[in-house]
This record gives sequence, structure tokens and C-alpha cells, in this order.
Amino acid sequence: MTRVLVVEDDPQLVRALVINLQARQYGVDAAPDGATALRLAAARQPDVVMLDLGLPDMDGADVIKALRGWTRVPILVVSARQASEEKVAALDAGADDYITKPFSMNELMARLRAAVRRTEDVPLVPEATVVETDEFTIDMSAKKVVRGGRDVRLTPTEWHLLEILVTNPGRLITQKRLLQEVWGVSSSNKTNYLRVYMAQLRRKLETDPAHPRYLITEPGMGYRFEG
Repeated sequence: MTRVLVVEDDPQLVRALVINLQARQYGVDAAPDGATALRLAAARQPDVVMLDLGLPDMDGADVIKALRGWTRVPILVVSARQASEEKVAALDAGADDYITKPFSMNELMARLRAAVRRTEDVPLVPEATVVETDEFTIDMSAKKVVRGGRDVRLTPTEWHLLEILVTNPGRLITQKRLLQEVWGVSSSNKTNYLRVYMAQLRRKLETDPAHPRYLITEPGMGYRFEG
């Protein structure tokens, strides 16, 4: 059974999430604040964390950073904060996805399923185990990126996105396909997720993120990796 840790201080929303998750055969633990969340995460070892940013005792971004100190568990932020800088801060802290309140329960569950899928090991094409560029090296089997002699920390979502692009070198991967494979959604109005995550990857991998050499945008169509 997949176990979800819900970190949310709104009792009504917690009740709705628990009912919907249990109806779909998920195990659920709930925490009303950050301290309880960190304690439960260590004790229960959840498969996914669903986290609100506006907690009574600490900011959700600090909870993300604390979790990222010891676990790579997927973290889905569910927040009423809509400013792009808030989203980027959460993603920079190590979140894998960001869902704005109010949300569709069906979409939330689709994102949750996508997060679970990302944690499952997918057999890789043997010849694509190591990809080297002038700037960085990607070890596909070890799920590791090295740049300038140092490990580059990627979130599971960033890794999944990079993996799809790198295993299809030179090939245009459409926005729809990336949204479907990485987030479990394909609607065109979600393309802002791709923009945010590609910007994250470029900041971590490209010498000049504003003029990328490896992670190329094909405007209105999708992205491709040039090795």
C-alpha cells in the first residue's frame, strides 16, 4: 500500500483528503504542523508527502529543506500561494510539484499517481547509461549528475524530465508528452510547469542559462536535448 503523509492545518481539507485517499486504497497519515510532519515522516517513511506551505509553526519551505536533508521522497506542495516566486522557492527547496488551491481532486490524484510512478525504477536502455557533455556528465544507472567535479542535486521531478530528454538526444519531445509522462496531465494550460522546471535545470546545468546549449526550447512545441 502506498502511504501518503498529508501536512495541512485545515481540518476540513484534511478530512476531505483522507477520505479521497483512503477510497483509492492509499494509507494516510496527517500532520497539522511542520514539527509533527517531520516526526511522522521519520517514523512512518511515507511514499509521498502532500504539503501546505502556510503551517502554524514554520514555513512549508523549511519543512521541505528538512526532509531533503535525508530523504528523496516525492513532495507535492498544495498551497493557496499563487505568486511565481513562492512556487520557485518551494521548487528550489526540493519540492517536486506545486498545486494551487482550490484544486480539482481528480487532478490532485493524477499528480499523486505521477509522483509515485517517478519513484519506480524504470529499466533504461543499456547504451544510454552514461551521457557526457563538455559541461557535465549524467550517469543514468546511478541517477547522478556531475558538473565541474561536483554532484548536482536534482529533485525526482527534475531528474525524470532530464532523463526523458537525454534518452532522446536531438529529438523534439512535445510539451504534451512531457506533461503526461512527468506530471500525469496533458492539458496545454499546464505548460508553466515545464517552463519552471526547465529554468531550474538550466540554472543547475548550463553555463549561460539564458542562452542554453544543451536544453533547447522549441517555442510552442516542446524541448530537446543536444549532447
